[in-house]
Amino acid sequence: MRGFKNILLSILVTFVSTSMNSCGVYNFTGGNPGLAKNFQVNYFQNYASQNPGSIFEPGMDRDFTLALQDRILNQTNLDLVGSSGDLLYEGEIVEYRISPMSATAQQTAAQNRLSIAVQVRFTNNTKEDADFEQRFSFFFDYDAGDQLSSVKSEAHEIIFERITQDIFNASLADW
Repeated sequence: MRGFKNILLSILVTFVSTSMNSCGVYNFTGGNPGLAKNFQVNYFQNYASQNPGSIFEPGMDRDFTLALQDRILNQTNLDLVGSSGDLLYEGEIVEYRISPMSATAQQTAAQNRLSIAVQVRFTNNTKEDADFEQRFSFFFDYDAGDQLSSVKSEAHEIIFERITQDIFNASLADW
């Protein structure tokens, strides 16, 4: 009887360890870094004011760079490095625009839209055909009676959440 329990325990241990190993490089968020061990996110310069109709928002370049680093750190097991990363993210903030979205009967704006766009260059030094350059953007609508300063934190958080997830999906969600 004791031998039977040992065999059963051995089978269970083998099954569990095989199941855990079969997960490989995938994690629960669906990211597939392939052979990459680390990543690098270069500072995203804010060139939004060079785009007609866009304005410059101080500090957004730092905040976006940190948001992208956090997204990749939280959804992969990759290490963040300062140089020579297996995966390289770089680019610029190319748009920061406020525009009216809907009008009232008095011909004034009822809602405004904050739009942010980022141009991203992704280089995968472990897999050549995975490189891309792409523009990512998203927006946040808010009541025209509100000042941007009163909704800016929430707007940036929502926009950065979407843009960084889109960048993550384009670079690492290799379905």
